[in-house]
Amino acid sequence: MKSIKKRLVFYFVFIIIITVAILEAVLIINIKQYYYSNLESTLLNQLYTSADFYEKYFSDATLEENVLSNVDAFWNQTTAQVVIIDMNGKVLMDSLGIMSDSTKEMEDVKSALEGQTGKWIGEIDYSTEKVMAISTPLHSRGQQVGVLRFIASLREVNNDIKRIAYIFIAFGVLVTLITGLVSIFLANTITTPLEEITLVAEKMAEGNYHIQTKKRRDDEIGRLSDTLNHMAKEIIKKEQLKNDFISSVSHELRTPLTSIKGWVITLKQDYEDKEILSDGLEIIEKESDRLSLMVEELLDFSKFVSGKITLNIKPVNLIKILEHVKKQLTPRALREKVDFQLNYADNLPLIYSDDNRLKQVLINILDNAFKFTPPNGKILLEAKREGEQIILIVEDTGSGIAPDELPKIKEKFYKGKSSKSHTGIGLSISDEIIKMMGGSLDISSELGKGTTVTIRLPLQEVVR
Repeated sequence: MKSIKKRLVFYFVFIIIITVAILEAVLIINIKQYYYSNLESTLLNQLYTSADFYEKYFSDATLEENVLSNVDAFWNQTTAQVVIIDMNGKVLMDSLGIMSDSTKEMEDVKSALEGQTGKWIGEIDYSTEKVMAISTPLHSRGQQVGVLRFIASLREVNNDIKRIAYIFIAFGVLVTLITGLVSIFLANTITTPLEEITLVAEKMAEGNYHIQTKKRRDDEIGRLSDTLNHMAKEIIKKEQLKNDFISSVSHELRTPLTSIKGWVITLKQDYEDKEILSDGLEIIEKESDRLSLMVEELLDFSKFVSGKITLNIKPVNLIKILEHVKKQLTPRALREKVDFQLNYADNLPLIYSDDNRLKQVLINILDNAFKFTPPNGKILLEAKREGEQIILIVEDTGSGIAPDELPKIKEKFYKGKSSKSHTGIGLSISDEIIKMMGGSLDISSELGKGTTVTIRLPLQEVVR
């Protein structure tokens, strides 16, 4: 496995090496140009001075006569190799005694023969070092009579450039080493927290959710640490809810099963009392209904978790659904002495929804309202249109929900202190159904005064 630390150090050092190499290359090139320019400037000054001196004081004789007379006063102030060439490109004099026939082919000599000062840098046959040669025309009485050429070795200049280059390279190596050490330190500031987070994550993967990561800085890694800690807390919370749910469901299932089994055993004893028989069968029927309701909620929840729930969206007559719900729950309202009212506008339009699931949601919410509304209380089911939305409101005068429980009431498996829910997933399922329909389900409540559930549904079909 490749280490992030190694990659970070490699990237840091690589960037530094490239940067230092580019900077050093630019500096060395500039220094070379600077040294060459200085040498060129020096040679040019000496060359022009000598050429002017020749024109002023040695114009009475020909170039050949001046050379034969060993007239060197006009060029003896330079340390460079001096070459005098006539207009035919013939070397008349060389201060080193080298009379090369190839001199006239040099670029600087060609330029000087054409009346322009020329420069050439290269290697010569009689030296292993590069040289710089500068040639300029020699004039006598306004006429060009030859070429004066100065040749200077670049050995000392190149040696100076090399010494400076070595210093720069050594400095670059030192900078690279220092930045390498700094890169290791910087990489540690990134990888060490990641290694700690990874170690904690591995322990969490083994089931230890009580361990916490230590947040070092308020950056991306710090936020990752916070997220991991929050995730662990949520997992612990969900695990607790799941355990409570399993315990609650086990208890709720055991109660009706115990009742059913007890009455079956009783009825098997051939009681001839019809009243006892009738009571027993009625209790068995009610407890069976309770079991069916709980199993149905659990199956619905399982489908939602696995994503297998689908809605049959089609145009729905909302008024028919409301009347059906009213008719279904009116006997319960009479039995429990609760004033159950339905209020809706006569011109409610068709909506795009799943009628069966919408009935399920309304009955679930109304069932909660009946559970918490005492006798002589009131429950109102209201429907109205607001813009492009249908608003369904279930309002009761029941016991209400405590403020600390209200934000959690739609969470899966959550059952409040005063909850009468069997499983704690009814509201959660209802909320999921409404969201799938493109709507929202909101709950407001005041302890001791009642609860209001507001459902908002779009008129048009939601494209998914």
